[in-house]
Amino acid sequence: MASPIASLTAEFLGTYLLVLTIGCNVLSGNTLWAGVSIACALMVGIYALGAVSGANFNPAVSIALACAGKMGWGQAVAYSVVQVGGALAAAGTYSILFLDTFNLGPTKGYHWGQAMACETLYTFMLCFVVLNTAASKRLGGKNQFYGLAIGFVIVAGAYGPGAVSGGCFNPAVAIGIDVVSARLGFGWCLLYTVFEILGGLMAVLAFVTMRPEERDITEPPINYDLSSKLVGEAIGTYMLVLTVGLNVLGASKAAAFSIAASLMCMIYSVGDVSGAHLNPAVTLAICGRGKISLHDAILYMVTQVFSGLLAAFTYQAVHDGTTFRLGPGDGFGWKGVAAAEIAFTFVLCLVVLCVATTERNPGPQFTGLIIGMCVTVGGLAIGKISGGSLNPAVSLGIATSRKVVGGGTFSPGLTYSALEFFAGLAASIVFRILYPKEYATDAYMDKSSPA
Repeated sequence: MASPIASLTAEFLGTYLLVLTIGCNVLSGNTLWAGVSIACALMVGIYALGAVSGANFNPAVSIALACAGKMGWGQAVAYSVVQVGGALAAAGTYSILFLDTFNLGPTKGYHWGQAMACETLYTFMLCFVVLNTAASKRLGGKNQFYGLAIGFVIVAGAYGPGAVSGGCFNPAVAIGIDVVSARLGFGWCLLYTVFEILGGLMAVLAFVTMRPEERDITEPPINYDLSSKLVGEAIGTYMLVLTVGLNVLGASKAAAFSIAASLMCMIYSVGDVSGAHLNPAVTLAICGRGKISLHDAILYMVTQVFSGLLAAFTYQAVHDGTTFRLGPGDGFGWKGVAAAEIAFTFVLCLVVLCVATTERNPGPQFTGLIIGMCVTVGGLAIGKISGGSLNPAVSLGIATSRKVVGGGTFSPGLTYSALEFFAGLAASIVFRILYPKEYATDAYMDKSSPA
């Protein structure tokens, strides 16, 4: 166990690096790659300093860990003070380097409610990922992907939500930016801090709801019960679909990568509980594979679709009722949509089956990354053709919010979903051809999950 001086020094340095990276990217005008740069700063800091302090670098994370019983309150307060100190030092550094600064607050055209919704939800996501991958009884200290999962929450949140609120998700960041730019106005950091801490508290509630063993001294089960699995599917699908919508409505130039990051982070967070299908087409493929019962598959799909609908109404509310249509891109028709959605939903589902349901997982620490990057593959390849939905929960969410709020039609959601379900079923059939030995023996462990 590191000494208090070592731990506090690590928290100071990690927060300093994070905030300095944020400021330099903003003042350099690096709008496209800033999210990736900041995510990587968080990730490398976690891997470098996690063994010393736990690498919180964020008062909302420290408070969430204390509320979950993973850290003493005295330590959490000390960490938070040092983190704010590191942020102030970093903000002072970038303002000297550039002889300039920038203010905190909702971006132009958005009001405080929209910004605080984004800060709350993505601080929730960040703290939820931390609790599950780095602090849970089941996964904490037993994996190598925790830093990747935690860091890339920033990629998920920087582009869509960041276009609304600036994408702090960290009271130390908010305070550092606001204090150093006080000549431009001061006070937003107080509101940001309150809602970011609220997001952390929500994450604790979700964490102990999904993992009931975290409420007491019991050990985690070998297999979680169905209620825990459905909670995991609900949270993961909600954050995935929310990220899709916010990126589209925010006209993000990195939408595919941001959405892929959200999928990866959620797979790593809930995969050991529910399998992190987060997609009815994936669930159908896994059911066809024989790794989940029809009864449970139906409940998974219902949960995923409901969460997708809730997320769709959330992102349209964040954008004051703005929605977007589902359908062929300019210059393309429905035949192109059919070919594109079938092909790349098939890729996603087949990859899930091949890397996550076989007797020998070819990359157990990389499963979430591999599956998540299928969205990068498909989103960039066919985004201009069909939008690259690849998920009935996404498709039905878009179509429903468009119908209810935007006055559009619902039928494209059904068409896309049918294509995506067909692709999932086709993937399960092709998998049987590719991996006949998986059906010739009962030696493999029966599991319902891709993670």
